[in-house]
Amino acid sequence: MAKIDFSVNEEARNRTVQRARERNIILPTIEQQRHPELIPDKIKEELTKIGLWDIHPRNLYRITWKNEPKAMGGKFGGVNYIELPPSFTGVDARIIMLVGKWFPTGAHKVGAAYGCLVPRLVTGQFDPTIHKAVWPSTGNYCRGGAYDSKLLACDSIAILPEEMSQERFNWLKNVATEVIATPGSESNVKEIFDKCWELRRSGEPLVIFNQFDEFGNYLWHYSVTGQAMEEILKLEMRPESNLAGFCATTGSAGTIGVGDYLKQLFPTTKVVASEALQCPTLLSNGFGAHRIEGIGDKHVPWIHNVKNTDMITAIDDNDVVKLTRLFNEPEGKKYLAKKGVPAELISQLELFGLSGIANLLTTIKFAKYYELTEDDIVLSVLTDSMELYDSRITEYQQQFGEFTSHDAAEAYATSLMGESTDNLLELTYQDKKRVHNLKYYTWVEQQGKTYAEIMDQWYEKDYWTGYQSQLDEIDEYINEFNDRVGLLKKYL
Repeated sequence: MAKIDFSVNEEARNRTVQRARERNIILPTIEQQRHPELIPDKIKEELTKIGLWDIHPRNLYRITWKNEPKAMGGKFGGVNYIELPPSFTGVDARIIMLVGKWFPTGAHKVGAAYGCLVPRLVTGQFDPTIHKAVWPSTGNYCRGGAYDSKLLACDSIAILPEEMSQERFNWLKNVATEVIATPGSESNVKEIFDKCWELRRSGEPLVIFNQFDEFGNYLWHYSVTGQAMEEILKLEMRPESNLAGFCATTGSAGTIGVGDYLKQLFPTTKVVASEALQCPTLLSNGFGAHRIEGIGDKHVPWIHNVKNTDMITAIDDNDVVKLTRLFNEPEGKKYLAKKGVPAELISQLELFGLSGIANLLTTIKFAKYYELTEDDIVLSVLTDSMELYDSRITEYQQQFGEFTSHDAAEAYATSLMGESTDNLLELTYQDKKRVHNLKYYTWVEQQGKTYAEIMDQWYEKDYWTGYQSQLDEIDEYINEFNDRVGLLKKYL
């Protein structure tokens, strides 16, 4: 049975405990991130004086979907989500999306970073007094990792493609120790991996937290994001309701791990993996460059449970660009109001980052294909917000000119209401196996995985549940670590 390695380096762990004590760090358990009501009241009170994006150790407790949606001093409430009306989606299905803006750093990837870091930290496999933390990413994950590293006062190296949004680089300059911009755009993940191998060969003491193969990423989403989805369903499902599907663009494939959680609750639920039409790796073994920031391509992440994926869709990045303008420029908002989109929703459209818009289009494509009704629920995620992409609006204005009422009408009709069921594949067993087999070229030929490991992923019946069974063990290590640090007791 495949499992995360919890081998303990006692000497390193002792140094890490001391570093945590010096930096006033208490680690939340995964269960507390699922259920923040379990967080001690004194910590909640302390958070009322801390900003959401402040680099403060107590903000580790804000790595949850249940933050009060405010920039300063928020506590906790229910899950942050929005339901989208037919006037906005063009379909009868109830499309419900988790909102990622209200995480520290403004994106849910800080959760994935925590999930990857904490098993290494509490076992002493990562020693912040010696090691540099390396965070390979296409943007938001390395921001989350740099954030965590800053709290630990350890050196961090953020790696991301040079064509990512300027907002990402501006933020990293003030947080990461070193920022490495690799060639290319969102699609150029191999270049990131190549840089990681270069760093390994340097002989420097470092630990690479590769979100694409770290099961801490998968487990964080399976557990924390999965529970958030379950809570939404408890609130929103009626007796006649059916959970039709969960849709997610695949970057690291961490978020799509939610599909495993939901299928265990609702076995008929379909899991949809989406990508850019300009780089249709899953759909047709293709390649290319695209503009949907927040997703990665030209490989299949190691932690993607392809066997549990039911459909692949490809989203045209031209549609994402047009809708970014429709949702954020004055003429676009005016036109949406004219078409009956509620004013409250229009005021919330800044919650849609670029990958969030791609997720929206995926849900629409899925709903149209299966002719879903008002009794059907489709779940997805808004991973970040336009706060991280304002510079793109300026670029689009410079490239394409003024966004007029005519442009708004065209974007609404063709890119939103006109989303089609083209570029979609309902997966058979053999289709799934074909996608899974693509992992070989990245992970066995390039990244050091073995033939036996890739076969285990497909054929070993307990492979994925083996990892899932370790969640309680992670929390046990966290509790033991906190006990050694000794800071938590004053909050109890």
